[in-house]
Amino acid sequence: MNVLVTGAKGMVGTALCNNLKTIRDGKNRTRPNLVIDEIYEYDMKSTPEDLDRYCQNADFVFNLAGVNRPENPEDFMKGNFGFASRLLDTLKKHNNKATIMLSSSVQATLAGRFGNSEYGRSKKAGEELFFEYAQETGAKVAVYRFPNLMGHSRPKYNSAVSTFCWAVANDEEFTVNDRSTELELLYIDDLIEGMFDLLEEKESHCEFDGVETVDTVDGRYCYVPVTHKVTLGEIVDLLQEFKQQPVNLLMPKMPEGSFAKKLYSLYLTYLPTDRFKYELKMNVDSRGSFTELVHTEDCGQVSINISKPGITKGQHWHNSKWELFIVVHGHGLIQERNINTGEMVEFEVSGDKIEAVHMIPGWTHNIINLSETEDLVTVMTCNEIFNPKRPDTFFEEV
Repeated sequence: MNVLVTGAKGMVGTALCNNLKTIRDGKNRTRPNLVIDEIYEYDMKSTPEDLDRYCQNADFVFNLAGVNRPENPEDFMKGNFGFASRLLDTLKKHNNKATIMLSSSVQATLAGRFGNSEYGRSKKAGEELFFEYAQETGAKVAVYRFPNLMGHSRPKYNSAVSTFCWAVANDEEFTVNDRSTELELLYIDDLIEGMFDLLEEKESHCEFDGVETVDTVDGRYCYVPVTHKVTLGEIVDLLQEFKQQPVNLLMPKMPEGSFAKKLYSLYLTYLPTDRFKYELKMNVDSRGSFTELVHTEDCGQVSINISKPGITKGQHWHNSKWELFIVVHGHGLIQERNINTGEMVEFEVSGDKIEAVHMIPGWTHNIINLSETEDLVTVMTCNEIFNPKRPDTFFEEV
């Protein structure tokens, strides 16, 4: 399949082309039924001859080209409607009835606060042009009225989320006029999966009730079902939490599919390169070192422990706290003794065979570096963040 992407250098176009290439090059095997041969990337630097050649050979067209911040309002119609006309005319010239997708906007509903939107009117006109083209030629068209998009784009342009991410990551000032303002956001990865669904003819269809999508099997429009409705206040509060993570090590809750997980990934793309790395506090003494790596709200913490040759660490027990010791380098011995029954177990551990060993509540435990020359390096996870006011840690030799 030869795929034409117009607006290929925009936020959506860049992400779509990058991911189409992973299919083409066999790097992405999540869509085994998709076969991509050529990807034609059309942008503002492309020539009319390029467009003519692409329209002659394309088997599928993603029309993402458009204008959203022109200097003059009348340029909305010229940029959004005018190019769409040229694209369709070129396809008709070659009698190419390839399926074509149109990137429209919820503003095309002209409902609610979009009732007087020049941008919405230009998008609406483009939609009608595509529907007429489908009726005239018999080609399949897929019109998507996207809500606010959320992906890496230029800050202070047309995405509040991008602006907030950039500002927080770079210590720049920003303004939130109304924290209660709610946005419906479509994350770029979810959009791309929706486009892959379309390529496989598994797209979702809908109609509109005002600005709300209504899932309908034979709906006139297409949509990506996974969106998030969040307030501006919720967005900036999460971003401030993310900013503190290198300081307090606390990783906010980010369940699979959550808005927070997607926002954190986006936030990281705005970090200046000198903040890719941050220092961790190493607690160093003659025995080695202990360094906390990550804290979580509900799963405790992860640390790294380094023991010098011949050193024994631990020699304590907990009431409810539990740990996992995972030796990743060196040769050691873990001992545990039940403080009530005296039952004892030992585990010889090595970085040559990585295993996880539970430190059980009520069992005093230690870890001994058996090597005379090498450090013993152990990853330690614990079900709670250490609280010096309630350490639940009591010295007792094994």
